[in-house]
Amino acid sequence: MTAVTAAPAVGAAVGADGRVRGRWLILAVLCLAQVTVVLDNTVLTVAIPVLTTELSAGTADVQWMINAYALVQCGLLLSAGSAADRYGRRRMLLAGLVLFGLGSLAAGLAQTSGQLIAARAGMGVGGALLVTATLAVAMQVFDDAERSRAIGLWAAASALGFAAGPPFGGLVLAHLPWGAIFLVNVPIVLVCLVASWALVPESRRPSGGRLDLGGVLLSTAGLTGVVHAIIAGPERGWTAPPVLGTAGAGVLLLAAFVAWERRVADPMLDMHFFRSRRFVGAVSGVVLITFGATGALFLLTQHLQFVRGYPAWEAGLRMVPFALSIVLLNVAGVAARVIRRLGLAWSIALGMALLAGGLALVTHAPSDGYEVLLPGLLVMGAGCALANPAIVEAVMSAIPPEKAGAGAGVDGTMTEVGGSLGIAVLGAILNARFAALLPAALAGAGSFPAALAAARSETERAVVAEAFRSALETGQTVGAVAVFAGGCVAAALLRRAERAG
Repeated sequence: MTAVTAAPAVGAAVGADGRVRGRWLILAVLCLAQVTVVLDNTVLTVAIPVLTTELSAGTADVQWMINAYALVQCGLLLSAGSAADRYGRRRMLLAGLVLFGLGSLAAGLAQTSGQLIAARAGMGVGGALLVTATLAVAMQVFDDAERSRAIGLWAAASALGFAAGPPFGGLVLAHLPWGAIFLVNVPIVLVCLVASWALVPESRRPSGGRLDLGGVLLSTAGLTGVVHAIIAGPERGWTAPPVLGTAGAGVLLLAAFVAWERRVADPMLDMHFFRSRRFVGAVSGVVLITFGATGALFLLTQHLQFVRGYPAWEAGLRMVPFALSIVLLNVAGVAARVIRRLGLAWSIALGMALLAGGLALVTHAPSDGYEVLLPGLLVMGAGCALANPAIVEAVMSAIPPEKAGAGAGVDGTMTEVGGSLGIAVLGAILNARFAALLPAALAGAGSFPAALAAARSETERAVVAEAFRSALETGQTVGAVAVFAGGCVAAALLRRAERAG
């Protein structure tokens, strides 16, 4: 593994051992911010019925309420990472907290669908700054010996936020109005603001350079177009003119971005990174791993809700052991020790094999009881505890430490793209298989709830339920294979790069 050595951040209080004092407390603040940002990707899934009623929101409104946050965040991740390197990682961390807090306040007080969508977009701006700044700061305040464990804890915070969204949202809705889902972010942001102001040292590139405005505009527009097409494709159809047009425009803009970055004197994203086999292998691994893992977990939540019959918040609650196993293995340092012993490539391969095996166990176990689901979730969690920090470290160790923000931006962008593709592709496989298994009389139903509503007898409803169960089993099996294959390919790419290096 290539060593990455970074000098302590400017102004940091350094102990006799040469390490930043209070670095673990700093990491706790960074992880709290990261949990909050990731949680808001999934927290709205349980609030859809309430929002539909209280804000008179249509289907398109609800989709934008959910997607505006992720769409804006993904479009700005590269720019946010570059800004952190140029203008200061602590400064961008504080700016991200302020914008995220203001967006949360506006979302919690929204009275119309349009206001909530706009507020969610504003939260996405703050979220992009936080996702990149938290990882970039962690890279600066920890040295080689402790960086693997720190990255593991940061990645564990992301997993915890992902799994905690539905149960947290359900718990809030059971006792408080829907706006509290967002307003609870405000005190958390205030705590993180005060702690970051007091504890986090400033760091930036030695020569910040001028703002690459062309790169910012091209990358933001291109990524937004591509991700929007990926999100819209499963519902509108991949060949629909708006989807193809948006995807084509996004690809052309990203091609223009690459050409621009190769010519500009001080690029936002140094294209020379892509001459490194290690960097290309790591970035490819991020896409492959998140494609399989996110898509498979998306299908697992469908399995828990529609096959096993749990409400959305309870389905999320039953997935908590998955997230907690990731956290515990990283807090205890087990994952970091295994990664150091095996190396990044083999840790990724082993982690994704465990994730695939756990998913296969959950999918094909003969019993539907939680006593079978729980071991599968724990095996999946162990796999993510190894693979997630290993692939993040692979990306971040492949670039100079003074460009940690850019590395965090690339990692976050590829994570979003891979995750969106995984949900879209595996969701399409699920829908195609479900449509093929439906009786001819129900062939026009576009979803499981619609097919159930259209069924005219208990026999037809049983056929619909069995068709969806079988379709989910197919989708989850494909997801498990994709997880395993993605882990193997990512590990092979990294091993090849290590041997070439």
